[in-house]
Amino acid sequence: MRDLIETRITELRAEFESGRVLQQELDVRQEEVRRSLLRISGAVQALEELLATASARDAAATDTVQAIPLRRAAEQ
Repeated sequence: MRDLIETRITELRAEFESGRVLQQELDVRQEEVRRSLLRISGAVQALEELLATASARDAAATDTVQAIPLRRAAEQ
C-alpha cells in the first residue's frame, strides 16, 4: 500500500510540474500577445490621426481652390 501511495505522489508531482511549466509558457505567450496588441493599437491610432490630418488638409485645400475662382470672378 505504501508503495502505491508513493508512486501516486511521484506521478502527481510530475503532473504538477508539467502544469507549472505550461502555465509559465502561457504567461510568457500572454505577455507577448499583450505587447503585440498594444503595438498594433498604437499603429492604428497613429494612422487614424494621420488620416484625419490629411483629410483636414485636403478639405482646406479644396476650400481654397473653390474660393480662388470666386475671388477672380469678383475682381472682374
